Amino acid sequence: MFDKLFEAQQKAKEIKDRLDHVSVSGEAEGGKIRVIATANKEIREVKIDPEFLAEADREELEELLIVAINKAISQAENISQTEMQAASQDLLGGFGGLGNLFGNK
Repeated sequence: MFDKLFEAQQKAKEIKDRLDHVSVSGEAEGGKIRVIATANKEIREVKIDPEFLAEADREELEELLIVAINKAISQAENISQTEMQAASQDLLGGFGGLGNLFGNK
C-alpha cells in the first residue's frame, strides 16, 4: 500500500514538472493583449501591442488584461485537470480490487 502512495506522489511530481513546460495563452482585443502562462498557472509573459498601448486608457487596459489572464488560467486549468484525471485513473487501476470494497461489482 505504501508503494502505491509513493507511486502517486511520484506521479504527481512528474505531472507538475511536465505542466511547467506546457505553455497556454489568453488573448484580448483581437490579440493586441496576450498573456502566456504555464499549465501550472504561472504567468510567464504579458505582451501588449505598442499601438494599442499608446491609444488605450488605463481602465480599458486593466479590464482587457484581466480578460486575457483569465483565458490563460482557464486553459491551464483544463490541461491540468485532464492530466490529473488520466493519472488518477492509472493509479486507481493499480489498486486492483479496492474499488469493490465500496460495493462496486
